[in-house]
Amino acid sequence: MSMNRQQRMTINSKWTVAVLLVLTGLVGCTSTPNRAPVEDRTNAGKPVTVAQQPTTPSPDLGKPMPGAENAGRPGYYTVKPGDTLIRIGLENGQNWKDLVKWNSLDNPNIIEVGQVLRVVAPGVDPSAVSTRPIVAPRIDSRPLDAKTGAAPASGVAGTGTTAAAASAPAPANSAAAAVPVPAAREGDDDVNWAWPAAGAVVGPFEEGKVKGLVFGGKAGDPVLAAADGRVVYAGSGLRGYGNLIILKHNNTYLTAYAHNQTLLVREDQAVKRGQKIAEMGSTDADTVRLHFEIRKQGKPIDPARLLPPR
Repeated sequence: MSMNRQQRMTINSKWTVAVLLVLTGLVGCTSTPNRAPVEDRTNAGKPVTVAQQPTTPSPDLGKPMPGAENAGRPGYYTVKPGDTLIRIGLENGQNWKDLVKWNSLDNPNIIEVGQVLRVVAPGVDPSAVSTRPIVAPRIDSRPLDAKTGAAPASGVAGTGTTAAAASAPAPANSAAAAVPVPAAREGDDDVNWAWPAAGAVVGPFEEGKVKGLVFGGKAGDPVLAAADGRVVYAGSGLRGYGNLIILKHNNTYLTAYAHNQTLLVREDQAVKRGQKIAEMGSTDADTVRLHFEIRKQGKPIDPARLLPPR
């Protein structure tokens, strides 16, 4: 039976309405998607270990940074992104513990970009001490223990991501006060230097690129103190250096010994020239090696200029 014109129009209208309802539903679904929640895991569960700016508004944002009145003055250093106390101390020829004391820092892990730190002992004429910052590759820091100042300990060698080997002794006295370092004195250049390793030099010093000598060897080879001094750092707080020892020899010179397998000395310990202070390893390195630096008031210099003939 054929349909008349009116019946056909009624059926077409119903189909048109149905199609419009379906299209409307599809448009609604695509315009309001059900989005998964977003979670920021940037610093989830981790302590702040490098200098950084606040990421959320704070009523104190307009407040000057600590020490801002000393910005640009000799003997002071303005914190930059990525800085740590260990790095600042190394590049200014100072013990990081002295920086904690001189600046009355409650937590050595927390420094802020723009904060101004004293890097010369109180009462010392800063014009007598070079405090020029050294341009260096970025090195991140692992957290220090707020009570002891030591980096977390671990027995894993060669990973480049853990702290000093478990056989390394902990700091003898966490409350030991760091001795203020006066300006360089006459005679500070008279250091009786010795070679820190028996292996061959496989990498020379290059100004602005390689900040020391690289010695070859095998795992466990002895690493020796290049001169009499005192341990101002023993740990793995500077990424790229692995298990690291820093010795202060006088008011002018520091030496650094990197990539060790095992550390055999503790912070604040006095050492003698030629004393075994570590065992060679490959922490934060591709091969077993010793990276050795001599720094004069924080600036890396070529050790080959000071070491005696072999």
